Amino acid sequence: MTDAAAIWTNAQSTRASLEAAIDEVVERVKTELEGRSATFGLVFVSMAFASEFSRVLPLLQEKIELPVLIGCGSNGVIGTDPMGMTRELEDGPAVSLTVASLPEVRAEAFQLAGDRLPDLDGSPDDWVSFIGLDPADRPQIVILIDPFAPNIVDLLQGLDYAYPGMPKVGGIASGIRPGQENAGLFLGTADGDLVVSELVKGGAVGFALIGKIELETIVAQGCRPIGPPFRVADGQRNIILQVEPCSEDYDRAQEAITSPLEALQKLLETLPDADRTLAKYELFIGLVRDEFKLTLHSGDFLIRNLMGVDPRSGAVAIADRVRPGQRVQFHLRDAKASADDLEALLEGDRRDRSGQGQPIGAFLFACLGRGRGLYEMPDFDTRLFHQYYPDTPMGGCFCNGEIGPVAGSTFLHGYTSVFGLCRLDPTTQAPVR
Repeated sequence: MTDAAAIWTNAQSTRASLEAAIDEVVERVKTELEGRSATFGLVFVSMAFASEFSRVLPLLQEKIELPVLIGCGSNGVIGTDPMGMTRELEDGPAVSLTVASLPEVRAEAFQLAGDRLPDLDGSPDDWVSFIGLDPADRPQIVILIDPFAPNIVDLLQGLDYAYPGMPKVGGIASGIRPGQENAGLFLGTADGDLVVSELVKGGAVGFALIGKIELETIVAQGCRPIGPPFRVADGQRNIILQVEPCSEDYDRAQEAITSPLEALQKLLETLPDADRTLAKYELFIGLVRDEFKLTLHSGDFLIRNLMGVDPRSGAVAIADRVRPGQRVQFHLRDAKASADDLEALLEGDRRDRSGQGQPIGAFLFACLGRGRGLYEMPDFDTRLFHQYYPDTPMGGCFCNGEIGPVAGSTFLHGYTSVFGLCRLDPTTQAPVR
């Protein structure tokens, strides 16, 4: 997509040879760039090429000048095929390359060691020094993380600590197995004749977009609530020990407090047969992130896995920390809930952005649990996205965990599609053609 000065393009190749695939995507993006200099590049490479990851950056940097280039290996690669269709390729060889030329925007790369994080109880200045981005620049961050990196949640909290209110999107590289030599994180930079390329092991790589651009986020978690919300009456770390109703018209008598297992069992008795069957495999719990919000919608929850149940006490372990007083609600996940959630979010975004036109480009970080396995058809999320934004080029990958904000804070998600929509500063944006 272009305006009078800016270009955002993506190319995807399914050539069986890595060199041929990179030749194809570079040729196509260079044709779109029309000789303009690039601001950044973002590359995703399928695990079919895992043994050749060390060749990815040298091949790209030999053929196209990119001042900032990051990427990762993935079990699924998202991008634009030669016919102009956005495809979610979940198997086989594939390379997706996004390149943008954005005047009045610069990209700054960073690399983070996950085992040497600053203290979250310390000063945010320690995190700023660690990450290396100036908060005064209001950096808008795209980040990719090694699946075996330690302290991923702390890292995301540190990013928020250093750069509060700024959007962060990304994902965890997928397809890597324990003992595999590398996680396929790519980091390349170029400044004049100095070209650096590195196949990163551990930690994270990313870049920040700085200048007259807005990175907008859509986080589609794909679950629907069942039953009423509850309030955590007692909990320790990631274990919910007791819950109580959230209704304001009940007396807070001791008998109103129960174990989460008992509350769930009573809830399941009220559900239709189809939902009870679904709950055997697709039951989750949602944590409310904004305790001041009275009317709750799907986007107000952070969806987490149920990790285990103690049948004696009725306690439930979940994949996050809980605190007394926090509101929670059980959720179910299925294809219809996922589709309805994403469609509602896209519809709301288009309505809220009425008059601003198409985003110039977009990123998509989708869970490995979505795609054909969920929808029983290919390219569902991208086709739905393009019903609302048909002219917006997109690149991305399938992840082992997706990174995006809920209620103003950045979280690691599962079973989620996280979109990053980039719009030029509305005060300077020319009409899109």
